[in-house]
Amino acid sequence: MTGSTALGKRPCWRMGLIAVLLLAWAGTSLNSFGAQFRASVAKVDITPDQPQWLLGYGARQSTGVHDRLYHRIVAMDDGKTQFFLISTDICLFSPSVYDEVMSTLEAQTGIKPVQVWWTVTHTHSAPEVGPPGLGAAFMGERYEHDHNTEYTARVKSSLIEGIKEAQAKLEAARLGAGWGMAMANINRRARDLEGPTYLGLNPDGPTDRQIGLIRLERADGKLLALIANYAMHGTVLGPHNLLITGDAPGIVADYVEQKLGAPMLYINGAAGNLAPIYTVCPDFESGRLGQFRGMLGDKIIAANERMGPTTSDVRLAAGEQIIETPRKSNMGWAPDLEKYIRTTDAGETVVRLPIRFLRVNDDIAIWAAPLELFCEIALRVRNLSPFPYTFYFGYSNGWLGYMPTKAEFAFGGYEPGVSPYTEKAEDDVVRTVGSYLQGSVR
Repeated sequence: MTGSTALGKRPCWRMGLIAVLLLAWAGTSLNSFGAQFRASVAKVDITPDQPQWLLGYGARQSTGVHDRLYHRIVAMDDGKTQFFLISTDICLFSPSVYDEVMSTLEAQTGIKPVQVWWTVTHTHSAPEVGPPGLGAAFMGERYEHDHNTEYTARVKSSLIEGIKEAQAKLEAARLGAGWGMAMANINRRARDLEGPTYLGLNPDGPTDRQIGLIRLERADGKLLALIANYAMHGTVLGPHNLLITGDAPGIVADYVEQKLGAPMLYINGAAGNLAPIYTVCPDFESGRLGQFRGMLGDKIIAANERMGPTTSDVRLAAGEQIIETPRKSNMGWAPDLEKYIRTTDAGETVVRLPIRFLRVNDDIAIWAAPLELFCEIALRVRNLSPFPYTFYFGYSNGWLGYMPTKAEFAFGGYEPGVSPYTEKAEDDVVRTVGSYLQGSVR
C-alpha cells in the first residue's frame, strides 16, 4: 500500500528507524526543498611529455604517445550537497595518494573526502602515479625503480585545479539514468582439464555486460556530460606496447565525445575477472583497438538515445561505511597503508575497506570501493538492491587489490593468489553493502 493509509499503519518505532536510515544516507545534509540542481564538467590533459614508467605489467618505460590522457571531472550540487566524480586515464594508485590529494583539497576549499570519488579507467599503458602501495607487497620486482615524483605532482595538482574549475562552472542542469548492453568483455579466468585457472579467455565464465548510464543535461536539454559504467580491464595492449594510451576505455571515451560533442567519463566496474575480447595484444593492429568504438562506444550512444526523460528535481546523499574483513595470514602490507589495516583484540589482522555510497533521488544507488572486484559480487549486490539503477564504481579512491568470489578461491590462479583477502570477503561485502542499500527507504 502507499500514501497516508499505509504510513498510518506503521508503528512509531518503525517511523523513527526510517528517519535514522535516511539521515545515514545523507550524512547530516538532506536536500532543501526548491533548491536548483546544478552540474558541470571539466577535462584536464595529463599526457606526459617525457618517457615514464608504465604500470600494469612488468617494469617498462614509454617511448611515445599514441593517444592523450585526461582527468574528466563531473561536479553536481543539489543546493545542499556537492559531489565530485573523477575518471582518470591511468591504471591505479595507492589509497595514500588519494588521502594526500584530499587533505590538500580540503585545506584549500573545504571540500571533504566523502564528496570526492576519484576513479581510474585501469588502462595498463599509462604512467605510474605515486608509490606502489599494496602492489609492492606481492610484485616487488616491478617496483625496484623510483616512481616519477614530477609526473605524480602534476597529476595531483591538475586534479585539484580541475575540481576547482568544475565547482566554479556549476550551472542549472538536469539528470537521468539508463541501461545499455555491450559484448565487448569476456571472463578471463580460463579453465583447463588439469592445473589451476590461468589468465586467458573463458566464454563460459560469468560476465557483466550491462552499461550503467547517467546523463547530465544543461537546462535547455543539451548534453553536458555522460557517465558510462562498464566492467572491462584496460588490457587490449599487452606488455610489449610502449606507447602511452588510454587503451579501450580511453578510445571509447574519445569516440563518444566526438560523436556527441560532450565529455564522457568512463567509470570501470567490477572488472577483476573481465578482460576485453581482444586482450594482451603486442600492438594496436592485432589488438583491433578501433573496434571497441563500435562494440562499446556505439552501444553507449544507443543507450543514451533510448534514455527516458531527465529531471531538474535532484537530491543527492553521500555516505561511507568501513567493512572489516580478514587479511590472508601470509600476505604482506604496504607501509603507506597502515590506516587500512588493524589487529583485533582476538589477534586477527583485518583489512579496513572504505565503501562509498551515493544516492540520487529514489531510483539511483551507487557504491564504490578501492577494489578489483569479481563481477559476480557486484551482480549479487545489484540483485539485492531495492533501487532500479544500482551501479558499482570500481578502482575508486585507490587500490587495495583483487577480491575474488569465495568459489573462485578453490580454482587458484593469479587473482586469488595475489589477493590479500580470504574466502570470507565476498560475504562480508555483499552482506554489508546489501544491508546498507536495503535499509535506505525508497
